[in-house]
Amino acid sequence: MSDSKPPLFGPGSQPLEEDDGKLEYMKMPSTMMTYDMPLIPEPEDTVDMKEAKALLEKVHAAMLTYKVEEPPLEFDLGELDAKNLGLINQILGEGEVSIVAGANVQAQESVLAGLWRVHHISDDGKLVRDLIEIAAYPGSAQTITFSTAEKSSPPTDQVLPDGVFNAPSVLVEISHKVEEYAPGTATHAINLTLLPQTEQDIEYIHSKLGKGDTTILSRGYGNCRITSTNIANVWWVQYYNSQDTLILNSIEIVDVPEVVRAAQEDIDESADRLYEILGAYK
Repeated sequence: MSDSKPPLFGPGSQPLEEDDGKLEYMKMPSTMMTYDMPLIPEPEDTVDMKEAKALLEKVHAAMLTYKVEEPPLEFDLGELDAKNLGLINQILGEGEVSIVAGANVQAQESVLAGLWRVHHISDDGKLVRDLIEIAAYPGSAQTITFSTAEKSSPPTDQVLPDGVFNAPSVLVEISHKVEEYAPGTATHAINLTLLPQTEQDIEYIHSKLGKGDTTILSRGYGNCRITSTNIANVWWVQYYNSQDTLILNSIEIVDVPEVVRAAQEDIDESADRLYEILGAYK
């Protein structure tokens, strides 16, 4: 197992800031990302990479019966040598979604939706686990995100700061939905873009919800940046255009926003694509 600090992998993923472990953002594409068959080595160039191919065969077999409501399935890559790991890296590539969950978990969706590469990092920055995970969303990231969050929203102040008018009603709505939330509850979204909010309103909402430690970057269509708050199951979901201008600002109350979850049909299709890829080596 390598003990050197790995770079954060994935499109738009940049080195972690020392103080908060968040992603630095790059400008996002304005066109829809589509699947492209990864460029893979010729079979004769992979004769000494049997371990990687055998592991991917196991992953494929698991994908055939996996259901998104089930716990994630993990495959440890820690025993592979550099050549075998390189083949897996090349086949899986980099998909649309990158995640930083606290200081210890980094996840990157592969080009096969529902198939994730997950790095577990020690407090001193060393790679301690390197996994492939089959899941709608990486389980370790989901576990960490709200592990220390507050279970309810704080009350609004009796005396509001200057310029704050409509934030209290938004915070009351969030509070009610947080209290009502249970696993499986449908997403409740509050579209702040359509509401009459002042800059001070937005700042006040930010201050009351607090700052979580999970940041997600999705490059499906344009740019979606998602950040957790310090209130359980409350997320900021923000869409930007190709000029990196905010065009939709919303709050979602849900365990994981749908925009970053793989659906069952995604995983089923990814299983077919992985079978096609592995067919080149049979």
